[in-house]
Amino acid sequence: MFNKQKTYDKLLELVKAENIKPEENLRNHLYTKLGGKADFFITPTTYEEIQKVVKFSNEEDIPFTLLGNGSNLIIKDGGIRGIVINLKHLDDISTEENTLVAQSGARIIDASLFAMKQRLSGLEFACGIPGTVGGALYMNAGAYGGEIKDVLDYAYVVDKNGDIVKRLATELDLDYRTSNIPDNGDIVIEATFNLKPAKYEDIKAVVDDLTYKRESKQPLEYPSCGSVFKRPPGYFAGKLIQDSRLQGTNIGGAEVSTKHAGFIINKNNATTTDYISLIEHVQQTVKDKFGVELEREVRIIGEDKE
Repeated sequence: MFNKQKTYDKLLELVKAENIKPEENLRNHLYTKLGGKADFFITPTTYEEIQKVVKFSNEEDIPFTLLGNGSNLIIKDGGIRGIVINLKHLDDISTEENTLVAQSGARIIDASLFAMKQRLSGLEFACGIPGTVGGALYMNAGAYGGEIKDVLDYAYVVDKNGDIVKRLATELDLDYRTSNIPDNGDIVIEATFNLKPAKYEDIKAVVDDLTYKRESKQPLEYPSCGSVFKRPPGYFAGKLIQDSRLQGTNIGGAEVSTKHAGFIINKNNATTTDYISLIEHVQQTVKDKFGVELEREVRIIGEDKE
């Protein structure tokens, strides 16, 4: 167990005071609006600050967790011990010729729309993905036939030792909703994408079409973590859940969406325990009915409430 006062005093030497929040309620930073508190919630403004915090956590053996914008994450009701770092202040996006460079705290939606304005094609698929650029690399985010691995050239990361390292896309083991970024303990700080010139009108037509499909089919009016399950080989998760007659099923305040079976929504002040229990119920029901194991796409971290 670490000393919180000493940790706070040291963090004040590494990061500006206004960017350190003790006992921060993490539900304020998640799309599900679920989860407990972080001992320390830090929002650095420079790469150097990230390096300093990583090295400090290593030296003092303090638990360290990276949190994106919380779109594909569930945090348990007991919260997270140690340091939680969020890169929301590092959100610059720029282009040079046919490449787009985005800091990891930028939303991948914003990167997609920025590319459109610069008449660069390749990121249209990401126009409705709610995560950050860093989170998109972390899980090789994809939608409507496109994936990050299709356009990523390379990324800069802060590795587990606190050093800045360049990683080529080919070194990241990008596969269906996975990468080796979490296994390596890397923190993505910046990504460079290779795109192609195209007419603004053509890009916008694709973006408008994908936006309509998303808004008409997904329950965006309720808090949720997005698509809960990965697509099982040969099946569609949403179809299996629908055919299991699970839509509308609820545990506590969590409910399987009646609009899109692949979504579980926080309909009425759900707890994380409600949410996880409903995920497990869906998995067991689909397995019993169809013999198919549904694998979670959403990550679950943190501690149970005592």
